[in-house]
Amino acid sequence: MSSIETEIVPVHVTSQAAARVRELIAKQGKPNLHLRVGVKGGGCSGLSYMMTLEEEIKPTDICYTQEDIKVVVDPKSAKFLSGVVLDYTLGNLLEGGWKWTNPNAQRSCGCGTSFTPK
Repeated sequence: MSSIETEIVPVHVTSQAAARVRELIAKQGKPNLHLRVGVKGGGCSGLSYMMTLEEEIKPTDICYTQEDIKVVVDPKSAKFLSGVVLDYTLGNLLEGGWKWTNPNAQRSCGCGTSFTPK
């Protein structure tokens, strides 16, 4: 059984975030890596965002290509990540890095790494 290839994009990866992911993949020296995004229980607001670079794709994963990178999301996480924008900025130390914008969040923690779903 293969993964679910879809036109539905649960997480929109900006061009800046995709460029950073491509840099990280190049550093690893493994061109078959893809970006896995998801949520897990924990953090100060209930659910924490997670992202990793992986080779494994599970049969139930939702897969799509955006900005020339393969993005993989598990179905459970997709419910909480529908409409999310993942960005990366090179601002100062306090404002730079990964930024998640989630329309499904009732509230988010101050650092932006966890949220309470609506």
